[in-house]
Amino acid sequence: MTVTRFAPSPTGYIHVGNLRTALMNYLIARKTGGTFILRLDDTDQERSKQEYVDGIKEDLEWLGLTWDRVERQSERLGRYAEVASELRASGDLYEVFETPTELDLKRKKLLNMGKPPVYDRAGLGLSAEEKDKLRAERDGYWRFRLDQQRTEWTDGILGDVSIDTASVSDPVLIRADGQVLYTFASSVDDIDMGITHIVRGADHVTNTATQVQIMKAIGGTPPAFAHHSLLTGPQGEGLSKRLGTLSLRDLRAQGVAKEALLSLMVRLGSSQPVELMMSLDEIADGFELSQFGAAPTKFDAEDLWPLTRARNQALPFEAVKDRIAALGVPAEMAERFWRVASQNITKLDDLGAWWALCRDGAEPVIAAEDADFVAEAMALLPAPPFTEATWGEWTAAVKEKTGRKGKGLFMPLRHALTGQPHGPEMADLMPLLQKVRAKG
Repeated sequence: MTVTRFAPSPTGYIHVGNLRTALMNYLIARKTGGTFILRLDDTDQERSKQEYVDGIKEDLEWLGLTWDRVERQSERLGRYAEVASELRASGDLYEVFETPTELDLKRKKLLNMGKPPVYDRAGLGLSAEEKDKLRAERDGYWRFRLDQQRTEWTDGILGDVSIDTASVSDPVLIRADGQVLYTFASSVDDIDMGITHIVRGADHVTNTATQVQIMKAIGGTPPAFAHHSLLTGPQGEGLSKRLGTLSLRDLRAQGVAKEALLSLMVRLGSSQPVELMMSLDEIADGFELSQFGAAPTKFDAEDLWPLTRARNQALPFEAVKDRIAALGVPAEMAERFWRVASQNITKLDDLGAWWALCRDGAEPVIAAEDADFVAEAMALLPAPPFTEATWGEWTAAVKEKTGRKGKGLFMPLRHALTGQPHGPEMADLMPLLQKVRAKG
């Protein structure tokens, strides 16, 4: 069975970068009838917060990316300790004592010599007495001994990948305070949970080589890996500093439709054009990892608005009738109001402004050269309620009296009644107008 996972750290909310990873792993499981696991990387007890756990779940549920089960790494610390003990016994995990300052000096020295700044494995040469002496001064921490050979795999997006781990420092897996780090906990979990496919960002490629070796050292078979492109801003700039403003909850609060977000994120970086899809079934049908490339992918939040507009304008009345009722639109006018207003909104929240216009009338916009004309026209306008025939009958009467026609007739009257240059067909809008502020 196909088993995938999304493994966010509950130290913040999901942003658009996380979403691509979650969506791809979800779709792989969905298309094959497999299992999708939400795995919370919460071993950092200081930064992990329940509010972020709740927020992650809320965001995924909003999008419809439901999980088959939840795992929390904080509940598996005993398992990590067990595996760490096995790796110590096999010599794959070794204790080191360098301080950050000492490591920085080593790196600078290697760089000055024109060599790659790879950890020198000094910890492996320490005698038992030397270790005891160092432990009296400071806490040790633990590194995984890489085999310093090439690690190769066929990546689902990048194709054949080969990483020379001789150019990579032995990774720290357990900190001096005992905290298990991501590289280790994730590797143990992926094997224990039978993960078959992992899709994640291209910034994890070197880390994947390390994790493949850890997985093999603990007796596991690594899953299939795929590394998607990283997102940049619309001008190719890095998104990392802006991701905090691109959280899913912020986009949702702004009125972005979930269908718009999913439709954009599932096509970014692929050979397929972005188009609005209204269901996860439709999104899954067209999803293939092979259609994605490795080049950095430009993301512009503005691209979400045309998709949101198209989605909202396509909604049936039944989907919005409660929202419209909450605005105070009388039941007998609700369906007409939706039909008229729907084609003139981007966000559903825009409906409020249209109903306010219908209920209270708009502040008229009247050019100085049109003032006398509008006053004359308003004197001819019958009192509400209006009908679908009102606009045609009224403008015909105004045309006959003033001689105006075409744009010179209609635009000043639209401005006077709605305060806007554009909007619904006036014949359709008139029956909804409860009040007109322009005076005759």
